[in-house]
Amino acid sequence: MCGITGVMYFEDREPSPSLLKSMTDCIVHRGPDDVGFWSDNRIGLGFRRLSIIDLKEGHQPLANEDETVWIAFNGEIYNYKYLRNTLQSKGHQFKTHSDTEVIVHLYEEYGEDCVKQLRGMFGFVIWDRRRKKLFGARDHFGIKPFYYYKDGKRFLFGSEMKSILAAGGMERTIHTESLLNYLTFQYVPEPDTMFRGIHKLPPGHTISLSYDGEMTIRQYWDPMLAPEEQPFESCVEQIRETLKDSVVHHMQSDVERGCFLSSGIDSTAIAAHMRAIEPIRTFSVGFEGANNETVIARQTASALDTEHYDKIITQSDYFATLPKAVWHQDEPVADPSAIALYHVAQLAREHVTVVLSGEGADELFGGYRIYCEPGSLAPVERLPLPVKRMLRALARLLPEGTYGRNYVLRGTTPLEERFLGNAKIFSEDMKAEVVRVDREMLRSYKNPVQVAKAFYDKSKHLDPVSRMQYIDMNLWMPGDILMKADKMTMAHSLELRVPFLDVELYEVTRRIPAQYRIAEGTTKYVFRKAMEGIIPDFILNRPKLGFPVPMRDWMKGPQGQVILEQIEGSGIEDYIRMETVRKMIGSHRSGEGDYARRIWTIYMFALWHQTYMEEVPSPSLAHAH
Repeated sequence: MCGITGVMYFEDREPSPSLLKSMTDCIVHRGPDDVGFWSDNRIGLGFRRLSIIDLKEGHQPLANEDETVWIAFNGEIYNYKYLRNTLQSKGHQFKTHSDTEVIVHLYEEYGEDCVKQLRGMFGFVIWDRRRKKLFGARDHFGIKPFYYYKDGKRFLFGSEMKSILAAGGMERTIHTESLLNYLTFQYVPEPDTMFRGIHKLPPGHTISLSYDGEMTIRQYWDPMLAPEEQPFESCVEQIRETLKDSVVHHMQSDVERGCFLSSGIDSTAIAAHMRAIEPIRTFSVGFEGANNETVIARQTASALDTEHYDKIITQSDYFATLPKAVWHQDEPVADPSAIALYHVAQLAREHVTVVLSGEGADELFGGYRIYCEPGSLAPVERLPLPVKRMLRALARLLPEGTYGRNYVLRGTTPLEERFLGNAKIFSEDMKAEVVRVDREMLRSYKNPVQVAKAFYDKSKHLDPVSRMQYIDMNLWMPGDILMKADKMTMAHSLELRVPFLDVELYEVTRRIPAQYRIAEGTTKYVFRKAMEGIIPDFILNRPKLGFPVPMRDWMKGPQGQVILEQIEGSGIEDYIRMETVRKMIGSHRSGEGDYARRIWTIYMFALWHQTYMEEVPSPSLAHAH
């Protein structure tokens, strides 16, 4: 696991060593074990290494035999041994035992289609000296990040936005459309970032640049579901076999490895499969109070016979961490559980260098409660259109909070408008009250419904539950789940691996019928059945908790006033109406309403703005653990 960065110029000049060094120094946390640079006319590659596989020979940037193909690679390729054998049989000569070199030879053999052979997580760039072309790629699901910036003279790229900012020479301007979408999604959806001009390469895409800077972005893989009728037992058996195989492949490393363990089925399934192979260490964190996850996690660890470590995060621990976490995130991600992830990663890094985790299971198997909604709303949705219109008009006349009002309103709203992913913080009406932009901008920008529309249009042939999962796999999963997973673990030089997000396993899960995913009033039904006898019974049917951060209560106390003062001092008054924020915080603290999520979303933007717009982001924050 590593960090990559670099520059390509569209004129004859070689990148300076000081430029590459400054771009690479600010991501030392991604790779404290080694550093490498390579440059030539028009091109420069930078690399930070966290040694996981082939500890002696894995130095990068790395080239083929005649140095006509150079690579900087971040990630892990789990089928690299198989690919290496195949390439050797075709006459390719290897000088290392690293997975990095396999990609170089794959590119020689297959060109840009090399990505279709890879099983793993990756963000990489290849400089093709012969063709004078730069080629980059991001893995299928977006587990690893890939940022880029292009103007008329150069192309900058990196595993983190910090590297691009460190190159200088660009104006730091907030992309207003990104801010507006962030306020709904709680993250900035791909391919945009909060900065105008800096973009994310979407998951499952490649990017190539010609010598004079002509850029092409191409999709090589799409996580489209394809449900097909098949026996239930067949699904159960295939899930068991492919998940076990995925865990085996994800355990490849030459360093110590462990597993995150919450109170839920997903991480427990991964830990149980790992424990069947070798003794393992597990890690969990929780908060004081009724929903303390460490209690159940400890019981699970005992049942699985793991060496377990846990930690209670206090309110002061949590808020003291925020400046470092915000610096590491690159962009505001208003998911309170990201900070819990920062703490469990810090705990794990004291004992291991690699952890496996349960991210992706909910999107694959239908694990969010909201996926049950199409079934519950069906009686309203089946009514004739004139009746639905009448019911909707009547429901709107009822006071907010009236029993049944929300049910009727949601049942008479098309799926494409009511579900935009797992978070919907601010509605368009709320944004008009809180954001300082002109009304025309609010009417004309590419809003969350339009962002989701691209994916709804592609999935018209699917059932509603599958369409919702497809939305989440393209928006929520890369934007929130995987973004925080990468940034919060890499903050501690810890490699996180996600066995559920494996292309081989996905070939099985994408074909599972919707009625097997959501059944008998429960989510992930077929997965729960597949895990019977593998994980402890008391975990099998536990409801999903996530990381239940007690933010609502914290904000009602003195911390609410501290948050308001920090928002007021962050410099965001040009974007956010302070009078609306004060009103929200006052109402929340007095118990008039629950505004915790909305306040937190603005607060994270405020802290990000202070870090990235008001001050020069300092790499020293990376070492302030």
